[in-house]
Amino acid sequence: MEYRIEALASHSGVRVDTIRFYQGRGLLPPPRREGRIALYDEAHLERLRRIRRLLADGLSLQLIRRVLAAEASAAPDREPLLAALVEEQVGRRTLCRAELASEAGVPEALIGAAQAAGLVQPLRIGDEERFSEADLQMARAGLALLGAGLPLGQLIELAVQHARATQELAERAIDLFDRHVRRPDGTTTDVEAVTTRFRELLPQATRLVALFFQRTLVTRALARLEGAGDGEALRAAIAATESARLEVRWK
Repeated sequence: MEYRIEALASHSGVRVDTIRFYQGRGLLPPPRREGRIALYDEAHLERLRRIRRLLADGLSLQLIRRVLAAEASAAPDREPLLAALVEEQVGRRTLCRAELASEAGVPEALIGAAQAAGLVQPLRIGDEERFSEADLQMARAGLALLGAGLPLGQLIELAVQHARATQELAERAIDLFDRHVRRPDGTTTDVEAVTTRFRELLPQATRLVALFFQRTLVTRALARLEGAGDGEALRAAIAATESARLEVRWK
């Protein structure tokens, strides 16, 4: 059976402009054409329903594209890794904007500003925006920094710069994992084993990044104090650094 785009939208529950958006992002294959008429088939309908289920699970469109690509390559038994990805991204619960603002102790307007800057990316489940536990933890950390007197505008500017660099690094890290753990010989290895390695490596990678950032920050701050000849502040900073213990927890 074939559908025009309006009928496809009706059967799938996905709006026409959203279907075109998915097609433009490569999430949906192009339709067959008869002249100027685009015709979609059952495979397109099933793909849209699959995307809706993955969105409901809390996956971003970027992650959904990876999942669909893995499915297209006929990777066997992919669900364990998919479940692990969902768990790591979403956590055990999601919150609406008002709940996030209430639990983090910040105005909803501040969450909107962070979202507009791309620092917070809510999940869209149906027509509702939902925020993850990670968003809650980040909001609380941001509030602590604001409480120390850091200016909001400059803090957001710095956070945006960090987010862009982190997104680029994350893409390269995923490629590395794919090439050397998930598909070392060009074929997918045992999915359960890959999922176990993913659960093991994710906290280690997170700890590595956090510890490197802390060491770099402290080393550069000490160098500035030393260069400025501020002996008293330098001694106090060294004492604080020697007694400090970075706590990196994962869930």
